[in-house]
Amino acid sequence: MLYTIHYLCVRRVSGQTDGPVVVSGLMSETIAIIGDGAMATICAGILADNGYNVRLWSAFERNADQMRRTGRNERFLPGATLPGGMEITTNPAEAFVDATMAISAVPTQYIREVWERLKAYYPTDMPVCSVSKGIEKKTLLRPSQILADVLTGSPGGNLSVAALSGPSIATELVEKLPATVVSASTDEKLALKVQKLFKTAYFRVYTNTDIIGVEISAATKNIIAIAAGVLDGLRAGDNAKAALLTRGLVEISRLGMAMGGRRETFSGLAGLGDLVTTCISPHGRNRSFGEAIGKGKTPDQALGETDSVVEGVATTTGILELARQHSIEMPITQAVHAVIFEGQNPQQAIYNLMSRPLKAED
Repeated sequence: MLYTIHYLCVRRVSGQTDGPVVVSGLMSETIAIIGDGAMATICAGILADNGYNVRLWSAFERNADQMRRTGRNERFLPGATLPGGMEITTNPAEAFVDATMAISAVPTQYIREVWERLKAYYPTDMPVCSVSKGIEKKTLLRPSQILADVLTGSPGGNLSVAALSGPSIATELVEKLPATVVSASTDEKLALKVQKLFKTAYFRVYTNTDIIGVEISAATKNIIAIAAGVLDGLRAGDNAKAALLTRGLVEISRLGMAMGGRRETFSGLAGLGDLVTTCISPHGRNRSFGEAIGKGKTPDQALGETDSVVEGVATTTGILELARQHSIEMPITQAVHAVIFEGQNPQQAIYNLMSRPLKAED
């Protein structure tokens, strides 16, 4: 069932303004959401609230059936009610029918696999907005680059793509608590379109042309959030957490600027804003994963406790390789890698960080 909307329009005749006239019409614009996780569910709710037709494509028939039957996404966002009238499909041929834009809400390490399945049905002139956060482990590509690579044959291909990113914990957005994010694209018209699509009374969207800085911030902050969780698990204190966020932002900025991002992006919503939220929220997957390690669990045990993808784990290796390629020093990221992949004790990792040679603050 399509949403029928009623809107006010103002008629201007010979320079005079008549009173508002109620006009009844059919919103024909359909938005395709690719993915069925928490953020996909949030995007569906916001877009439906704004009067758009929503079609959600899921890779999992079982989860799609559950959502159709119950009107909820109990696997990834328990308690959230799906918008009435939303289409849910697992058929790639149905994903983009009549759609004017696609929202890619797939974990970064699965973007390529999913979009390879869908690309035969993707209209080549359709813009895509990514809400994924991470770096592809094998290629070191950002989400927008992965999409371009799959859909055009090159990471720098001519794809109209945007990134929507910032402090946006899904469990808070379900309750329509206020949040503010960034719509980033080198195509300013597309950034504005995404801004318009998602703007609500509780979800404010700014535009930004620095998609490199926004996506590097989104990826790297998850690594710092794992470290923040480790500190929480060890009960290392607020002083340690403050130092971690501050020095973590330095690492994010160093790498991001080396790759072409703008300095101001890293002190904005997609940088500092998202970093703070991810490091302090009890609902953040990356922080919670780190906390479990801080409390004595192995990385494998901590991963086994969640049904969601902990993006920071795979991203750590990719970010370290990018840092090596750009000759960027990232000691916190190195420490997280040592704990997750090299079996280093978290307390030893903290000692190593605190024992580094003294220097001036940069």
